[in-house]
Amino acid sequence: MTLLIFSYMTFAFLLSLGLKRNDMVDVAWGFGFLLIAVFLFPENAHYRQWIMLICVAIWAIRLALHIGLRNIGKSEDYRYKAWREAWGKHFYWRSFLQVYMLQGALMLLVASPIWAVMQNDNPPINGGDVFGICCFIIGLLWEAIADFQLMQFKKLPQNKGKLMQSGLWKSSRHPNYFGEVLLWWGLGIIALSASWWAILGSMVITILILKVSGIPMLEEKQRLHPDFAEYASRTSVFIPRF
Repeated sequence: MTLLIFSYMTFAFLLSLGLKRNDMVDVAWGFGFLLIAVFLFPENAHYRQWIMLICVAIWAIRLALHIGLRNIGKSEDYRYKAWREAWGKHFYWRSFLQVYMLQGALMLLVASPIWAVMQNDNPPINGGDVFGICCFIIGLLWEAIADFQLMQFKKLPQNKGKLMQSGLWKSSRHPNYFGEVLLWWGLGIIALSASWWAILGSMVITILILKVSGIPMLEEKQRLHPDFAEYASRTSVFIPRF
């Protein structure tokens, strides 16, 4: 599995060189989990393995298509563009290691619910499965709706330079990230029936979004907007509050 992800992320890196945009890794991120799920999917799969495969497929395809279509006709994401300029002549090896290989390693950690379910026998169905599926569905819808609302907001010329503050973005400054974390906890809860360590992936993605590359980086950029201070004073940073 490690060799598979290494090869996959190496291919994504080479593709990014041709396209001259490192934000290709964000598209590769979603499809990478689907690759893991398909690779581990057993021949005689039980219901929980089918549920995991279907959930991962829906999430991965939606996310990859959303990011890919969003990037068409636009310049490279500001984060990767800043790294490209900062790394200078060291760009190639740092990009390979710090962007693609690092995300590949994180992918293997976050995928722990997939590992646990695909490599386990068929435990009896329980309330945890139902609760986990509900969390996944709510999280997926929350993320998809938030992404759609932001996309529609940015399409309108009169909103250029403005800060999104309506819809789900009125309840939270990062409703898409809230949905992402919630759906991964849903997958982790489903996988708990297979193994206790399955929840590791849910914990890792939560830490990444709340403390590392998700909310902190975006908030740092948004603080420069003149309307951000007022928006932040009345809007929850993560958990929706109406």
